[in-house]
Amino acid sequence: QVQLVESGGGLVQAGGSLRLSCAASGRTFSSYFMAWFRQAPGKEREFVASISRGGTNTYYVDSVKGRFTISRDNVKNTVYLQMNSLKPEDTAHYYCAGSRTLVPGTNPNRYDAWGQGTQVTVSS
Repeated sequence: QVQLVESGGGLVQAGGSLRLSCAASGRTFSSYFMAWFRQAPGKEREFVASISRGGTNTYYVDSVKGRFTISRDNVKNTVYLQMNSLKPEDTAHYYCAGSRTLVPGTNPNRYDAWGQGTQVTVSS
């Protein structure tokens, strides 16, 4: 099973940008369907974006479409989340997750590898 470590979070003003990275250990990264989730205080963990094993197919929650871009580099064993036009409501702890399920979708219970997360705070 891969080990995941996120980085790139921080404090940014509304309208700004951040790029999150998730580095995976192990030689099986390319076999994992990858996703980003987020969790704000007092709220449930929310799906943000996902990317297929080869990087061809991506999927986003409606609230981030057109602003966020997920990508992956299977040589560097890294998945990214480019976040533009950030809003205060994007403030949350962001988690990288991986799944060996063929198409795990947006259900966090179908993801079996998780990082510790990185905090993103957007000020108004």
